[in-house]
Order: sequence, then C-alpha cells, then structure tokens
Amino acid sequence: MIDRRLHVLRVLAEVGTVTAAAERLGYTPSAVSHQLRTLSKDLGVTVLEQRGRMLALTPAGQMLLDRTQELFTRWEEIRGELASIGPATGTRTLRLCGFSTAAASLLPLTADRVMGAHPDCTVRINEADPQECFDLLVADQADIAVVVATDPLPPRSDTRFEQSALFSDRLDLLVPSRHRLAGRESVALGEAAEERWILDRPGTPYHRLVRTACAAAGFFPEVAHESHEWETGAALVSAGLGVALAPRLAHLPEGYDVVRVPLRGDPVPSRKILTGVRSGSADQPLIAEALTILAEAAAAAARRAV
Repeated sequence: MIDRRLHVLRVLAEVGTVTAAAERLGYTPSAVSHQLRTLSKDLGVTVLEQRGRMLALTPAGQMLLDRTQELFTRWEEIRGELASIGPATGTRTLRLCGFSTAAASLLPLTADRVMGAHPDCTVRINEADPQECFDLLVADQADIAVVVATDPLPPRSDTRFEQSALFSDRLDLLVPSRHRLAGRESVALGEAAEERWILDRPGTPYHRLVRTACAAAGFFPEVAHESHEWETGAALVSAGLGVALAPRLAHLPEGYDVVRVPLRGDPVPSRKILTGVRSGSADQPLIAEALTILAEAAAAAARRAV
C-alpha cells in the first residue's frame, strides 16, 4: 500500500488549502494538517509553503510528487492484475463523473449495463464540471470522468491521468421557429454573427465553447442574456430574445417554439468529449468494461447526430 500521506499531499497540491483538501478527502482539517506535518518530519524536508492564502509545494514537495507518481500508476496496475486473477469478494463500486449532458445521456446507460452484468456491483454517478471531475480522480472519489475538452483541463501529457477521445459532439444553432434561418437545411455559423446571443456565465465550459466556436467563424458574439440551464436558454430563444448553440447530446425541454439548425463548416463546429481515468487504472476489469460501454454509447450518439 502507498503511504496515505502521499495521497493527502497530492490532493492538497491540487486544491491549495487544508480545508479544501479535507472536504475532498472526507477528513477533518486537523487530520490533514497532522498527516502533512508527520510526512515532512519523517522525510526531514519541508514539502509545503505558504503563498498568500494558499499552500504550494516546495521544490522538495514537487520532486516527491513527481517521483511517487510512478508508485501511484503501478499501484493502479497491481489492483487491475489482482482483480483479474480471481473472483471479487464483497460489493464492488464503480464511480462515474461527468458534465451535465454526459451525466444525463451517457452515464446512466453505462451504469445500467455494468450493474446488469455484475449484480454485485454498485455504480455511483456524480455530475460535475470538467475541472472538478479531474479533482475527483486525484482524490480517488471517481474512477472515470467524461468531460468536454476545454480550458482549464490538465494537458494530455499529465502523467497522473490517461485521457482518450470519446467522440465529437456536433453543435446546432438554436433559433425561434419564426427566425429567418429556421427553415434552412444548414447554415454557417458566421451567418449568425449579427445576432444577439444567449450564453452561460463567463468562465464556464459552455461559455468558452461558444466564444471559441464564434471566434473560429470570424466574430465575437454580442451577449444579450446569460443562462445556465437548458430550459431557461430554450425559453429565451423561444421568446425571440437571442440565439444559442446547442450540442446534439443535449436534450432540450419540450414545449418551446425553437428549431435546431445544423451547422456546416470545415470542420463542423463541435465539442470534443474525452474520458479520463487515473494513470494505470484503465485495465481494471470494471473500469475497462465501463470504458467499452461508454465508447459504444458514444458511437451510437455520433451516428444519430449525422
């Protein structure tokens, strides 16, 4: 077993405060502080230092985490090898996390199929923003994350994770049924450059997605309204207060007078969906099976989107 204090240090390095680390790990702040103090004492080096209101790794602490990543990866591989040798004992748990539309469209199917194949298995789903999903992986609070490829995610070179492309989720222009573009078979995004737009709040993945897509089409959207929920966005579009972009994976609420108009382009505006797991864990039987199911569900979703 890996020294639990290394795991605590790893989480604190990610979140920056003892309080946040304690909340993520399910510990008390005093327990986190005690483990970090004893780790520094046993190693004979200072692993953390105060920087403003945050704690940061010292050079020694950074080197420690860099070198022990190999241990974390190997431990995940060992767990997979042990699970493949013989039948599991007790109840197994698979923990999935993902952004809202994935949590609604892909994760329930995955959970149902895994539990159907393994009656002794419990699956838990946690809806979370992409960055939080990776925090959950680091804290060992999730096994698989399904995220949109957007800033600020860890780079694909981050050795703590294995990230894989799942599929490209095409975007549609959402307009009122009486809109000048509503009857078109497809449109270029640039044709909506002079429209008033409905976006999520600044800093959110959807806000960045729309801004990036519009910039690639040669314009910056005039933001008329901000909406975090699809139902609110659909209501605003239905009332003629603006247009929006809607991914194919997103299920829009019924009862609103809106039309999805497919976008065209080279490439077609889309968002890239990724899976992330802890490095070394992808061959653990339950995780491997869930990744296969996710890939099948994503392929089916991509076919429906054509």
